Amino acid sequence: MIQHFDPQHDKALSKDLGTPAPAADAAPVSLEIDGVAISVPEGTSVLRAAALADINIPKLCATDSLEAFGSCRLCAVQVEGRRGTPAACTTPVAEGMKVTTQNERLARLRRNVMELYISDHPLDCLTCPANGDCELQDMAGAVGLRQVRYGFEGENHLQAAKDESNPYFTFDPSKCIVCSRCVRACEEVQGTFALTIDGRGFDSKVAAGQAEAFMDSDCVSCGACVQACPTATLMEKSVIDAGQPEHSIVTTCAYCGVGCSFEAQMKGDQLVRMVPFKGGDANHGHSCVKGRFAFGYATHPDRLTTPMIREAIDQPWREVSWEEAIAFAAARLEAIQAKHGRESIGGITSSRCTNEETYLVQKLVRAAFGNNNTDTCARVCHSPTGYGLKTTLGESAGTQTFDSVMQADAILVIGANPTDAHPVFGSLMRKRLRQGAQLIVADPRRIDLLKTPHLEEAQHLPLRPGTNVALINALAHVVISEGLEDQDFIASRCDTEAYRAWRDFIREPRHSPEASEAITGVPAEAVRRAARTYATAGNGAIYYGLGVTEHSQGSTMVMGIANLALATGNIGREGVGVNPLRGQNNVQGSCDMGSFPHELPGYQHVADPEARGRFEAAWGVILDDEPGLRIPNMFDAAIEGGFKALYVQGEDIAQSDPNTQHVEAALSSLECLIVQDLFLNETAKYAHVLLPGSSFLEKDGTFTNAERRINRVRRVMPPLAGKADWEVTQELARALGYPMDYAHPSEIMDEIARLTPSFAGVSYARLEERGSLQWPCNAEQPLGTPTLHADDFPIGRGRFAITEYVATEERANRRFPLLLTTGRILSQYNVGAQTRRTDNQVWHDEDVLELHPSDAELRGIRDGDWLGITSRAGQTVLRARLSERMQPGVVYTTFHHPGSGANVITTDNSDWATNCPEYKVTAVQVEKVSRPSAWQRRFDDFDRAQRGYLAEATQREATS
Repeated sequence: MIQHFDPQHDKALSKDLGTPAPAADAAPVSLEIDGVAISVPEGTSVLRAAALADINIPKLCATDSLEAFGSCRLCAVQVEGRRGTPAACTTPVAEGMKVTTQNERLARLRRNVMELYISDHPLDCLTCPANGDCELQDMAGAVGLRQVRYGFEGENHLQAAKDESNPYFTFDPSKCIVCSRCVRACEEVQGTFALTIDGRGFDSKVAAGQAEAFMDSDCVSCGACVQACPTATLMEKSVIDAGQPEHSIVTTCAYCGVGCSFEAQMKGDQLVRMVPFKGGDANHGHSCVKGRFAFGYATHPDRLTTPMIREAIDQPWREVSWEEAIAFAAARLEAIQAKHGRESIGGITSSRCTNEETYLVQKLVRAAFGNNNTDTCARVCHSPTGYGLKTTLGESAGTQTFDSVMQADAILVIGANPTDAHPVFGSLMRKRLRQGAQLIVADPRRIDLLKTPHLEEAQHLPLRPGTNVALINALAHVVISEGLEDQDFIASRCDTEAYRAWRDFIREPRHSPEASEAITGVPAEAVRRAARTYATAGNGAIYYGLGVTEHSQGSTMVMGIANLALATGNIGREGVGVNPLRGQNNVQGSCDMGSFPHELPGYQHVADPEARGRFEAAWGVILDDEPGLRIPNMFDAAIEGGFKALYVQGEDIAQSDPNTQHVEAALSSLECLIVQDLFLNETAKYAHVLLPGSSFLEKDGTFTNAERRINRVRRVMPPLAGKADWEVTQELARALGYPMDYAHPSEIMDEIARLTPSFAGVSYARLEERGSLQWPCNAEQPLGTPTLHADDFPIGRGRFAITEYVATEERANRRFPLLLTTGRILSQYNVGAQTRRTDNQVWHDEDVLELHPSDAELRGIRDGDWLGITSRAGQTVLRARLSERMQPGVVYTTFHHPGSGANVITTDNSDWATNCPEYKVTAVQVEKVSRPSAWQRRFDDFDRAQRGYLAEATQREATS
C-alpha cells in the first residue's frame, strides 16, 4: 500500500474514518466499543468512533468524505439493548452505549454479504489495475471469505462493456458493486449531479447522465468519482498503464489560486497520479480536472532542457552549457547598462513560480541591476485589488478562508466564474447554495453557478461591460437610502469623516438604481432586490474576479466593493468579507514578494527610508528610492529606444498582455531578451537567451493562494534541465557580480521572514508542523490569521472611498457596435502552455467567439462560421458559437490558444491607478470571413520559423 507523507501526523488524515466529522463544537459523548472506553463529539458515527480508537470495522459504501449511506451492510455491529445488527456508519454514538464489533454472528453475516458481492465480480485480481489498492479485495480478506458457494453460471454483469471515452479514466461496470460512492461524490463533493443509479434491484447500475458515455454527460472530470470508487470500476488510465504507485509526496497544485494540496503518487521518479490530499486546508481532498489529471505537460517532449543562445531573433539557436548561457546573458546585460544606463534593463516575475523564486527575481533586479524596474503578470489581473483594498481596509488581500463561505447567508459574485476558473472553491460554494444561501451574480454573461442543482432561486444582474462602478454605487445607494446600513459597525470601526463624505456622495439621486439603469442595463427593481438581499441576509459575502479588476475603473470598483461591505458590517467574522479570487496559483504570492516597481516585499514602499534601510542592510547594497517602470512603461520605452534588455521568468507576456502587436514591437526592439520557461512560448520566440525552467514537480518552495494561505511545494522528481528556477536566478546574480549563496529555498524563506513583517512567523519548520499558514503570521498571530480585520484595521479604522463612475473610453458605436469581454474555461489554464500539452485539449482545442443568436441573425451568421473580429487595436478570426448566455450586444471569448489572437484586438486602455489592462471591454465589429487575419498569417509564419530554429539546434546537438 502507499506510504503517505503526512505533515500533520493526524489520524484523521492518514486513514479513512468512514464518515465525516460532526460539528466542531459538539458536546462529548462517552461509550464503549469492544470494551474500550471512548469519548467522541456528539453526532459521531459508531464507525468513525471505532476507527479513531484503532478498532477497524469492515466497510465498503462508507468513506469519510461522504455522508453515511448504509447500503453495503458490511459494517454491521451489535449494540447492547438494541435488536438486530445496525450499520455502524448510520448509527450515531449515544451516552453509555456499548458496542460489539467482532463476534461469530457478525463475522458470519459479513462473510455472507461479501460472498454475494464476489459472486458477481470478476476474479481477475492478479491482472486487475487496482490489485494492491482495492477495498473490495481488502474487505474480502478482512472478513475471512474463502469460498463463493453461488457459482457464476446465472445472470451477472461480468460482460458489461467498458466506457473508455474519458481521456483520463475508464469506467468498467463489470467490476461495479453499486455502492453509490461515485454518485454521492458527484452530488455531495463536486455538486455536478452527473451520475445516477439507473434501474432497481439486480438491474441497478451506475450511469452517467441518461445512460450516456462519460464524455457526453455533464461530467466535468474532477476525479471525485474515481477517488471514491472502492474497486477498479473507475480507474485512472495512468495507473492502468504504469501500475500501482509505491510512495507519495504531498505538494501544492500549480494551476489556479485555490491552492489545492495533492499527493503526487510515484514509482521512483515517475509520477503515476495526482490524488487530492484530504489534509489540504484549501481543498479538503477535492480536485478539478486540471490539478487531478493535467500533469503530463511536466514531462512533455516540448520541454526545454538545454540552455540556448543566439545573437538575433532571426538566427538559429545554439545549445550551450549552463555556464556559457549565464555568462552570455550577464555580459549582454552589463554591456547594455554600460552603454545605455542603469535604468535600461529590468525583470518580470511570475505568478506561476514559487514565492522564493519570485523574491529572488525582484532582489536580482534591485540589488544586481541596481533599479526598481521589476513588475509581474499580477499587474494584468489583480493589481487593482492591492490598491483598492489597501486604501479602504489597509491590507492588499482577501479577508476570509474559503471555508468561510459555508457560513454565508447571501453570496454576491461579481465578475467571477468560480466553477470554471476556481472549480474546487466553486464546488464548495455550490454546496452552501444547496444548503440555502442566497445567490446574486453580477456578470454580463450567464455563468454556470446560476444553474446550481437544487438552488431555489438565483438573482442575475446582467450589467453592460464597463459599468461595474455604476452598479456598485446603485447597490450602496439602496443600502443607505433605505436605512439598511450597520450603524453600530460604522460608528465603532470606520472613519467617521470619510463615512459622512461617502454617505453624502452615495445618497445623490444620480446613484439611484433608477438613474443607473440607463447606464448598466440592469432593471432598477432587480438592483434594489439584490441590495436588500445582501444587506439583510445576516452574513453577506462578496467574491469577485477579473471581471472587476480588468477595467479602466478596476481600482475604483474594488473600493466600491469594500464600501458596500463596510456599510453593511460584513467584515471581520466568518461568512462575510471581501474575497478576490486570484487567477493563477501564486498571484497573491508574487504581489506579496515585492514584484511591483514601487513596493518591496510585504508592500513596503521603496520611498520609505526605514523599510528600505532594512533591505539595504540585509542585501549589502544601496537601493533606489524611486519607483521603476511598470510593464506597459517598459514596452513604450523599448519602442522609443531607451529600454534595451529584459529578464522574464515564467511569464508569457507576448500572449497574455493586451494589444499584442504593440507587445511584439516592444520585444522585437530589445537588444537582449532572456526568457526562463518550460517551453518555447510566444515570448521566448523573441528571446536571445533561453534558460530552461522547472515545473512545480521539480522544485521546493511555497505558493500563497487567494486566501493568503502559504502552502509547501515539494520536489517529487529531479529538474529535467538540472536546475530549479531559483538556482538559475542565483547564478545570474553571481555572474553579474552580486553574491547570492542560498543552499535551499528554506533559507530564502528565512530571509523573507526577517524582512517582511506579515511573514515574520513563517518558516519551513512551522509549515511542516501546521500544514499551512495564512499571513499575517507573526508574534501577534503565531498560527496565522484566517480572518482579517476581526477587531481592527491596519489603518486603524475602515475608510470609505468616493467612487465616481467614469465611463470607459472604449465604447460601442456604429463602426464597432458590439462589446467584447473575455474569460476562462474549465479545461484550460491561462495562456494554455501547460494544459494544451495534455489531453484537456479534447474539451477545448480552440478559442471561439460566443455571441447571442439575435446578433448572429442580424449579420447572417450561423454556428461554426468563421468570423472576423475587428477592434480599434487590430483584427483576428475565430469560429462562431451561438449562445444565449450572452446578452445581445455583448460577445465573449477565451485566450488559451496563442493563434487565436484574442489580445490582438484588446486595447491598451488600463486602470487609472495601476495600469491593469481593460481586457473586459473592447468595442468590436463582427463579420463572416473566409480566411485568417493578416496578423494570424504573420503569426503562423513567425511560429514556423522559430520552431524551425529550435529544431535545427536540437538536431545539430543530437548529431554532433
